[in-house]
Amino acid sequence: MSTETVIPDTSSVERHAYLFGYPIAHSMSPLLHQTIYQGLGLNWSQFFLESLDMDLFLRLREDPKFVGASVTMPHKLAILKHLDALTPEAAAVGAVNTMFIREEPATGKRQFWGTNTDVIGIRDAFYMNVTDPDTSFHGKPGLVIGGGGAARSAVYALRTMMKASKIYLVNRDRSEVKAVIDECTARGYGDALVDVATVEQAEKLEGVGAIVSCVPDFPPKTEEEKEAREVFECFLAKSQKGAILEMCYHPSPWTEIAAISKTAGWKVILGTEAMIYQGLEQDKYWTGRDIAEMPIKKVHEAIAAKLSEHGVKL
Repeated sequence: MSTETVIPDTSSVERHAYLFGYPIAHSMSPLLHQTIYQGLGLNWSQFFLESLDMDLFLRLREDPKFVGASVTMPHKLAILKHLDALTPEAAAVGAVNTMFIREEPATGKRQFWGTNTDVIGIRDAFYMNVTDPDTSFHGKPGLVIGGGGAARSAVYALRTMMKASKIYLVNRDRSEVKAVIDECTARGYGDALVDVATVEQAEKLEGVGAIVSCVPDFPPKTEEEKEAREVFECFLAKSQKGAILEMCYHPSPWTEIAAISKTAGWKVILGTEAMIYQGLEQDKYWTGRDIAEMPIKKVHEAIAAKLSEHGVKL
């Protein structure tokens, strides 16, 4: 894979955004946003900026037609020092996946803001797909599988937006779990986080209502991975059944974890749902339009059609 950056030609549109990261060729983000812009009657586009070059991006964002960017790995942390302000979500999670622009009231100078719409994508994926949140997950423990940035976003969404009573953390690496707990605690939402390391521990704990899986789709191989899978399956087997959001959707949103969960009687929410709702939230910042105005059904249809090209049915 070449690391040489191709700078997109943005001259044909009135406004533009970027998807900035590396590698990003598989991303459906530009398709998602193009569908929204067409539905709103806007001559806008989001362009791939597949690059490791932060300085280049900082130059490109000065274009008066630039409205913002989806910021993905490996730039979600590196972008922080290049922003004028953060929303509460971005400050709490400690990572930015969205840049947007606001004008300073006194001077009219453009300010570059960062937010994290991943937390909104997680929240809305549940609320748009679960008919009775009170029965399913409100007031019940939540469960997060994984230890990276998506796991932090999941903890924030469960704790501050979805009424989780406590949150169990399941992961192969105890040091990663400790890092999540320490960071979330330092940022004010780390109370009632529980590292669940063994099946024996899981068996004694209350069943969960909402699960967010933030790990790649591959079978467990090491002893630590196998233990984490068994802990997860212990919670699936409890009498309390709720909903699981499987954040992994590449190369396919129907993963091994999704299949196991469905067999165990759980409501499975595919990761494409979180991707769609975080994208809608991004365009709320960029266009100033309310999400209710956006072509949500057409976005779902466009993503489903794209996946069907690769033999995936939603």
